[in-house]
Amino acid sequence: MFRQAEKPSGARLSPIVEKAVEWHPALTKQKGATKHAALTERIIADIDAGVLKPMDRMPTHRDLARDLGISVQTVSLSYKEAERLGYLSGEVGRGTFVKSRVTEQAGRLMLDRSPTEVVDLSIVRGVYLDAHEAASRQALAALAEGDTSPFMRPCRPIAGLDRHREAARLWLGPLGVETSVERVLITNGAAHALFLALACVVRAGDIVLTENLTDHGVIGLANVLGFSLKGLPTDEEGIRAEAFEAACRAGGVRALVLIPTLNNPTSHVAGPERRRAIAEIAQSHGVFVVEDEVYKPLIPEPLPSITAMLPELGFFLTSFTKTVLTGLRVGYLVVPPQYSIRAASILRVTSWSGTYLPAEIATRWVEDGTAQRLLAVQRAEATARQRIVAETLGGHVASSHPLSLCAWLKVPAYWSEDGLVRSLADRRVAVTPSDPFVAGPNHGGGIRICLGGRMSHELLARTLTTIGQTFEQLPPVFDIGAIG
Repeated sequence: MFRQAEKPSGARLSPIVEKAVEWHPALTKQKGATKHAALTERIIADIDAGVLKPMDRMPTHRDLARDLGISVQTVSLSYKEAERLGYLSGEVGRGTFVKSRVTEQAGRLMLDRSPTEVVDLSIVRGVYLDAHEAASRQALAALAEGDTSPFMRPCRPIAGLDRHREAARLWLGPLGVETSVERVLITNGAAHALFLALACVVRAGDIVLTENLTDHGVIGLANVLGFSLKGLPTDEEGIRAEAFEAACRAGGVRALVLIPTLNNPTSHVAGPERRRAIAEIAQSHGVFVVEDEVYKPLIPEPLPSITAMLPELGFFLTSFTKTVLTGLRVGYLVVPPQYSIRAASILRVTSWSGTYLPAEIATRWVEDGTAQRLLAVQRAEATARQRIVAETLGGHVASSHPLSLCAWLKVPAYWSEDGLVRSLADRRVAVTPSDPFVAGPNHGGGIRICLGGRMSHELLARTLTTIGQTFEQLPPVFDIGAIG
């Protein structure tokens, strides 16, 4: 455990406050382009044209978002992309500045480095060991030697092949979802399933609730589908029931999206009583619930499914990517009976169907026990890696779980999140600040570290030691490298 560094007696770490440049860009959005891509293009164009000059202080994320009528998340993505390309630079305690573009400095930022030079703790993924490599090779060899026509020839079964849907039903049973095959759709991962579920019931302008810190996928879908996303206060079990009740009473709520088990990024787990309370509130107000349970297979103890308590209002989704094998992009979506045709039609429009080849691998692994065996490997390795986190970072951990694939770290008062991310990037460690996960106020902030992938315990311990040592340092007054 690391002891938090004390500030020198009498020292004050006051940021240098500078006035932002007066910049009111007009965005030209090309067909098919995202808003953040349009803003990034405008930033680069105005820097190249001299409208924005080296060392100009950019407007804050919130000010620019308000000026342009877009989300703070969109501005953040644009600033980060412009920073990655070498046009902007974030400085601790000062803000974001137009960078003096010196070619030699291009390799300084995290995303400009070769992946082999960075220990990437910024992405949640399952662990990958020799057992996963061996299982993959065996599956591909078996496919090559057998008759592939049953799953390579069909093109019409939109919701999935019967055998694949039956395997999904078997996989879902231990997760607390006993359902008929007719309610199951095979999707291309959990993100695809989440889109289908929300597209079934949500329209532009509807209110959708979620955790105040949640997976960035639902935040992105708010921009795609045009609904209003509102984050609710949480505790160690996730969304607080009284907050959900109050939001429903206020009116206009169409759906709730939540990750009850090992939420990303905070790793909270909702207990049985919390799940029942949420289901009762949703039922009484007629609110749809989208239960994102990509991590639930990691928890061996039985936990009730909210969807099972809401047969007419509940959508349940899970996948293999986080718990069995990262590259096995197969998702299972359970829909209310009255939405089975609608969900299948949206599936047809977006991707025609789930991809049969990975679904065949998942089906074989469910049938022969390989999926359960690799799930056990995930549990054991996640436990071992979380133990290293506890031993190395100790009091810096704000929240986690012995079976989680990530940990949420507290930011020392004398550091900013962006400053820490940049300093760790300089030390070739990639982590993620709170910004991509923010859906509501009063979340407290933090930094997420992810523990999956192919990584030895020794490398993880060294990397976490680097993080701890960085946390103990006082931040620089200014970043000389960023000035150029």
